[in-house]
Amino acid sequence: MAEFDLQIKGGTVVDGTRVPRFRGDVWIKDGKIAQIGGRASGSAQKVIEADGMIVAPGFVDLHTHYDAQIRWDPWCTISGWHGVTSVVLGNCGFGFAPVKPDFRDRSMLTMTRTEAIPYESMKQGMSWDWETIPQYLDSLDRAAKGVNCIQYMPTASLMTYVMGLDAAKTRPATEAERSTMARLLSEGMDAGLCGFSIQRLGKHSAQADFDGSPMVTDTMCDEDILNLARVLAARDEGFIEITQATGHIKEDLAFVENLAATAQRPILFQAITASTRNPDIHRKSLNWLHKARAKGLPIFGQAGTVRSGFAFTLEHWNLYDMAPAWREMTTGTKEEKIKKMHDPAIRAAVKSDRSMYALDKNAPGIGGRLKKLIVQWVENKPELEKYVGKSLGQIGEEEGRHPVDVMIDLALATDLKAEFLQAEPQFNAEFNAEIINSSMYTFPGVSDGGAHTKFFTGGAFTTDFLRWMVRDEQKVTLEEAHYRLSALPAHAAGFRDRGILRQGAAADVVVYDLDGLGIEPDWIGEVTHDLPGGEWRRVQRAKGYHSIIVNGVETFSDGKCTGASPGKLLRHGVAA
Repeated sequence: MAEFDLQIKGGTVVDGTRVPRFRGDVWIKDGKIAQIGGRASGSAQKVIEADGMIVAPGFVDLHTHYDAQIRWDPWCTISGWHGVTSVVLGNCGFGFAPVKPDFRDRSMLTMTRTEAIPYESMKQGMSWDWETIPQYLDSLDRAAKGVNCIQYMPTASLMTYVMGLDAAKTRPATEAERSTMARLLSEGMDAGLCGFSIQRLGKHSAQADFDGSPMVTDTMCDEDILNLARVLAARDEGFIEITQATGHIKEDLAFVENLAATAQRPILFQAITASTRNPDIHRKSLNWLHKARAKGLPIFGQAGTVRSGFAFTLEHWNLYDMAPAWREMTTGTKEEKIKKMHDPAIRAAVKSDRSMYALDKNAPGIGGRLKKLIVQWVENKPELEKYVGKSLGQIGEEEGRHPVDVMIDLALATDLKAEFLQAEPQFNAEFNAEIINSSMYTFPGVSDGGAHTKFFTGGAFTTDFLRWMVRDEQKVTLEEAHYRLSALPAHAAGFRDRGILRQGAAADVVVYDLDGLGIEPDWIGEVTHDLPGGEWRRVQRAKGYHSIIVNGVETFSDGKCTGASPGKLLRHGVAA
């Protein structure tokens, strides 16, 4: 009888701790790593030949929105295809618990807008059998999972549950309400939550609610947040994820420091990103982070290193919400959107200097500058084919029209099906590497996996980081990359036995060919109709992964799903 379940034979081990790579076998038994290197005393039921391949810890993705998708897709693809073996759910303050039964539909409608998750997919793919956080965690525990997960308290859901939606959006909580929220967070922590999350982008949030109003946490007052931070401080456990606006940089970052000082728990701040030409953009963020750390504040920076483009239609696009006129025009049913696009006053407002300034200012994170967008699809209308491949700005110049008029007219002529493609931007490898190499407290991420699936494929960031930063540009060492993709995020988020390969640790492992790593199709992916309710999404599949292992069980072998679902809900960061 075999002594081990798996033997990964002859690979190059990169264990996630920054130890120099070495050649050795890895033996796995009962979901744990039983031995690394040397000669084992027995045989294994299955041998995975890894000669010429890298053997490393599975990747840990701290910023996903797979809260709905994990219910019908246990492997949380596309992340699961790209070596992610552990995810965090409930980011940005958004989620599905606690939720009163009569608010379930409204909570799904919120997610159709703010994270662009298809309503019909949620409606058909989720079976609601919870109201409270403990009930939700029990339900998630029972669900089949192909990855491990931990769960934040979604602060918007908590405030709405206690205060009601209108009150939560229009006033601070009362002392009684704060007491109730603190109690519910503590009860959730008892049940296995890992902390709480917030998106705080102000009244002109880039990710608005279903009705176009800011999300609950976008206008949440400081004291309501610090009230929850004190719960974590009192318990001395948990962490906080925050997406913080930095329009008033000094004041906004001072609040993050106050939050860290109050909670005395890790703060996952996002995002630290690099521009193409100006190093001051990321260096200012890094300097602030290092100064905060020097004060003893436990803040980590999630780096937006993902290279993924945007392709979108005005039927589904929601990332111009920071411009009030665009938010108004693109909110509502399809019929309502079309009616508003015909309105001359609304058309003038979206073309105004104020609106265009807001779009240009935020262009790097929302698909690039509008006038540079390429017309990619015109719904097979022959009279419009002449525009395909041209930018909105080029068409505008040729026809004497504003680029916004070009965009909206094409949308209207195609029943909002005209598709616009982000012109492929340049990425500065040196600046992105500096974000990683010059700080002890940063890691790549902000994949947004599970969100914005009709126009964005950030879940492939792990594969891209390795091929880009490590293999092609050689600006980050392989050892450093695996530390930042696994060990450091696992530490920051409280995963207690994940992120490194060592004897006794959970056997979450990737086996891959570094030279063969790739993403297909590259850039914006391809459309696939594989969501519940007949809905579609964009995907990018992975190349080069020989084996992906979760808790000692293969979930993918040479790119094919095995059907196994060995993932676990990690209450308090550890498997029960």
